Amino acid sequence: MSDSTHFAPPGPLGFGGAPLGNMFEEVTDETAAATLDAAWDAGIRYFDTAPEYGPGISEHRFGHVLRSRPRDEFVLSTKVGRLLRADASKGGQHGPFVKGLPFRVDYDYTADGVRRSIEDSLQRLGMARIDIAYIHDCAEDAHGDRWLEVFDTAMKGAAVALTQLREEGVIRGWGLGVNRVEPCVMALERADPDVFLLAGRYSLLNQPALDELFPRCAERGVHVVVGGPYNSGIIAGGKNFEYQEASPDKVAARDRLAEIAKRHGVDLRAAALQFCAAHPVVASVIPGTKNPARVHENVTLMGQPIPADFWRELKSSGVLPKQAPTPA
Repeated sequence: MSDSTHFAPPGPLGFGGAPLGNMFEEVTDETAAATLDAAWDAGIRYFDTAPEYGPGISEHRFGHVLRSRPRDEFVLSTKVGRLLRADASKGGQHGPFVKGLPFRVDYDYTADGVRRSIEDSLQRLGMARIDIAYIHDCAEDAHGDRWLEVFDTAMKGAAVALTQLREEGVIRGWGLGVNRVEPCVMALERADPDVFLLAGRYSLLNQPALDELFPRCAERGVHVVVGGPYNSGIIAGGKNFEYQEASPDKVAARDRLAEIAKRHGVDLRAAALQFCAAHPVVASVIPGTKNPARVHENVTLMGQPIPADFWRELKSSGVLPKQAPTPA
């Protein structure tokens, strides 16, 4: 299957919408709008959100800003697999999302659930179409021992419905939005996805997608959007790895990266973004952002010159696999 058959979002930098769903802390509507405006003004044209973020509040905020933009000038993705049900008892709390909207979040990976989810998202966005629908979290980290059963339901239900919606022209592409490599590999065996949103599985610290998934994507002309390029913040100097406090070995690995970066006069955040974007299957990198200043920072970091000697040392010292593509 040739590359041209599969739709991909524009890159190298996109905008990840979880922080604007009040992830870990409240973001005001004004700050959210200013952040999205800053992304637009900086030339970013790919925006990703999800019903779960907020729950619902991220989609509302995206719609509020993007509705006024020319619809054919940007690509918008959201997710399916979770339906929002009115439930005042939740108080706007859901997982790491605080002070959101009064909904509970129910999993539904059936074909009917997917069609309902897209219709609901269009209502929250106040828009007539989305471009890409990702089947959200049909993986072990979300479903534990039941994940293979859940994945099977998603392939028989959601994947079939999304393929049909793509053929009908309702969406331009679909894939999985997950934090694990295994379901992506399995989806390539069972269906015809266009693009995967893979978080935290291809970064300076962590590359489980490199050896099997990415070559298979290249064979099939399937693209990858990299989420979590900073691995929940640890690469950018934070304490978290994969949404929780980093283990001592991860901190030590980060410190080793930082030491090499310092020696070469490289901002480690710039290296993190540019490393993710350098792989040929990667269409876009979407760091999460919750203020306008950070948007401008990410755009600057993506364009910052990095000496070739830095990449050579990462490989010669065993910090990066020798076969990992690095920026030219």
